[in-house]
Parts: sequence; C-alpha cells; structure tokens
Amino acid sequence: MAKVLAETLTVPTLLFLGLLFCFPMAFHQPQPDHAKLVVAGAPLERKVDTALQTQHPGGFDVTAVADARQARKAVLDRDAVAGFATQGKRSVLYVAGANGVSLDQALTKGFTRLAAHEHQKLTVMDVAPPVHKDGLGTTLVYFAIAWNMPGYILATALLRAVALNRRRKLLTVAGFAAVVSAVGFFVGVGLGYLPDSPAALAIAFLLTTAVGTFSLGMAPFVKHFFPLAGLGLYIVLSVPSSGLVPVQLLPRFFQVLHAVMPLGNAVDGLRGGLYFDGAGELKPVLVLCAWIAAGITLLGLDAWRHHRVAARRVAEGEQEDVPEPPVEDPSVEAPVPTALPVHPHHFGELLPMLEGIVRDGEQQPVRQAAVTVMDTSGRQLVRTTTNPRGEYAVTGLPEEYISVVVSHPGRDPLVHQKLMQSGVAVRADFTLHDRGNRTTRAAAHPLDLEPTGLGS
Repeated sequence: MAKVLAETLTVPTLLFLGLLFCFPMAFHQPQPDHAKLVVAGAPLERKVDTALQTQHPGGFDVTAVADARQARKAVLDRDAVAGFATQGKRSVLYVAGANGVSLDQALTKGFTRLAAHEHQKLTVMDVAPPVHKDGLGTTLVYFAIAWNMPGYILATALLRAVALNRRRKLLTVAGFAAVVSAVGFFVGVGLGYLPDSPAALAIAFLLTTAVGTFSLGMAPFVKHFFPLAGLGLYIVLSVPSSGLVPVQLLPRFFQVLHAVMPLGNAVDGLRGGLYFDGAGELKPVLVLCAWIAAGITLLGLDAWRHHRVAARRVAEGEQEDVPEPPVEDPSVEAPVPTALPVHPHHFGELLPMLEGIVRDGEQQPVRQAAVTVMDTSGRQLVRTTTNPRGEYAVTGLPEEYISVVVSHPGRDPLVHQKLMQSGVAVRADFTLHDRGNRTTRAAAHPLDLEPTGLGS
C-alpha cells in the first residue's frame, strides 16, 4: 500500500512543489536584473551607471553610444531595453511598450529620479508601442500559451493512435499546428489584439509543432512520467519564463530558461516580428527549430531501439514480447484495457489488474497462447499472447465480471469468469490439454474433464 501511494502521489507532489517555488519567485516583486541600457555619450554613461547601481545594484548594464539617434536605434534593434540622452535641461528616455508596461514603469521610475537630481525634465518616448487593446504589452504571451499547450495535448492523444506510424503522427502535428496558428492569428487580428503581420503565423506554427514533436519524441523515454515531464516543461518552467513579466525583470534562473524554452522564444519571436520589423527574430526561430529537430531525433532513437531489440530477439529465436503500453495522461482520459509486458514492476509503471500463467497438461508453460478478455456482452476488451514463460498481464479493465478466453492451436480452449474490482489484482491461471488426449483422459477419468465453458 505504501508503494502504491508513493507512486500515485509522486507526480502531483512534484508539480505542486514546482508551481509553489517557480511562480512566486518569478512574479512576486520583479526587479531589473542586468537589463541592457544605452546612454548617449561616455561622460553621461558613467554618471547614469553610478546612479542606477546605487538604486538597483546589478540591475542594469549601461553602455555608451554616440548620440540620441543611436540610443533610439538600439532600442528598435532590441540591443537595449531603453536608451537615454540629454540636451541641456531636457532628457529623453526611449522605451518600447511592446516589451511590457512593467518594464517601462521600472525604467521611468529610475530615470525620473536621475533627471530630478540633475534638475532636468524627463520625456519618455515609446518607440514600439503595442496595439491599443494590449495596454500592458502582455497579450502576445496569452496567445503564445494558447499555441503552446495544445501541442502537448495533441501528443498525448496521438500516443493512443496505434494505427498511425511515426511519420503520420508528425504530419498530424504539422497539420494541426497550421490550423491552430491560422485560427489564432485571424482571431487576434480580428479582435484587435494583434497587429496584422503574417510573421505571427510562422512563429505560432513553429511553437505548436515544436511542443507536439518534442512531446511525441520524449514519451517513450519518460514513459509513465510523461504527464510530469509535459506539465513541468510547458507550464511550471515555461510560463514563469515566458515574458508575462518582462524577462529583464526576472531572476537570472528564469532568464536562462527564457533563452531555451519554446514558449519564451516564441514570445520573443512574436515581439520581433510584430513590433520591431523582424529585429531579434532569427534566434527564436532557430531555437524552435532545434526543439523540432530534437523531437524528431528522439523519435528516430526510439525506432532504432525497437528495431535493434526485435532483431536481437529474431536472432535468438524468440517471439517479440508484448509492447510497452501507451502512455496515459490521466488529465485527458481514463485508462483503457491494455496488455502489459510481464516483468518486475518498475516505479511509476501501470500495475496489472489481471495476470496469470498458461501451462500444458505436464505443467510446462505454453508460449504464444492467445488470451482474450471480454465483457459480459461478449465484446472484446483486449487481446494479448503469453510470453515464453507462459505469462500474461492486462490492466485498465472495468469493474465488473469479465470473461478470459485462452486458446492455443491443438489444445482445448478454456474460459474463466472473474470479477474485477478497483485496487484488487486478480489472477487467472490456465491448464490447456492437448485435443488428442481428451478422449483417452475421458475414458480413464470420466469426471476429470477441464471445463470448456464458463468457470472460475
């Protein structure tokens, strides 16, 4: 009981701890951390750097440029989050509202104090303002999240699509990404939340494709921890580092995550394409493509691994064992009847609800015996075969009476009826006798016949 409880509570506990530590650390009282600024003129750069270091130690990295025009250009090129220049009693702060209002507010607050200390009047110029309905500069993040999570959910559903091979699953991901990226873009533009720029279509397509492809690729390796890996990657780590709070105001850990996670790079790419004429868009595109390539590579490794195991078993004269069951995400759908490979239980794996051994009349294991599980109406729930030791295992069965039919060429079939209950492992062992020996056994022992109908 303790082992089952530990396995059951592992995923929600780890998700709880991840959310508990990541979200408050990222969103509570954000402060600038090595935000890049440019200042017109070297003498002014030293003065600004000294003043800002006093207010926010380590908060800003200040660099000198030639003049106010270069300071403004650095902001538009995304080489800096702000530019500062002075002309007599007047000072100008160049910002980009598309980077987020909270960043603008932090910059304005700091430079207002500096200008007041120098007896200057500060003018704030927004060189890249967001659309009217995006007053906080964060709407892009919400659209990116809408393009991010469906890729993971699609991968979860495709894990059960056993009729689709890897190539068709990848094509499904790409087709789905094309549809949701187009729908999201036109809805955003139609409602006035996004600028009408086709650059968003490409970034949205790459984001959904990257998440879906990488999720498909990692599933065979993380197995039943797939929900933890998916939710941990795409929510616990991605959302705090996405840019919902401007990345320059995040702790260094989340700034590093922002540079590599698909959601954060998609937000960067969307901002670059929609508000900065493509500045800084290449790096996010390359990162998203790298996630897609990593997912395809993992799928290739999994295919190679299965071919290698199959080739080894053929060389050794063995039949291939029951394949690993599909990974289940309990947040999406309930378990379904599934055949399990018979081996010592590993942490996090599905526990069998029904298991047993099939032997012959001499109590030797019967290999490749067909085991069919049916419900009370005769509908087949799952079908599997015994391994070289005569063993089989099944899980995901309904809580009701089920019939287990075992057959093998040249032997009399048997049927056992069992009552399945939640949390109770049921065992059904069978002894199959040769058909040729049935008459002889009946004559010698008229009452010693194995049942061919329902039994227990």
